[in-house]
Amino acid sequence: MRVMLELVRVITLFITLGFLGWMLIENIYAINETSEHFSWMGGGALLIFFFVLYRNKLQFTGWYDGEGQKLSSKLSVFLMVIALLLLVTPFLMVLLIN
Repeated sequence: MRVMLELVRVITLFITLGFLGWMLIENIYAINETSEHFSWMGGGALLIFFFVLYRNKLQFTGWYDGEGQKLSSKLSVFLMVIALLLLVTPFLMVLLIN
């Protein structure tokens, strides 16, 4: 039962944080029509951010009592840098295309 509750919690968090993040990203990328075509990269960045947040913080506050392990600090930093690059890339594409 705890596993099901944790699954519902993860799905709810994913939908809520994903919706809020996507609304923010779409408004930022709507500034330029060219960057709007690459907004899917921002969606990928959101997925990576959520994964790092869940693995390092949120998995320890839920109902599931499994052996949760944090991501290593090197892997966390690497994933966050990749996510930041994905967020910035649409604006760089605008500069290259125009």
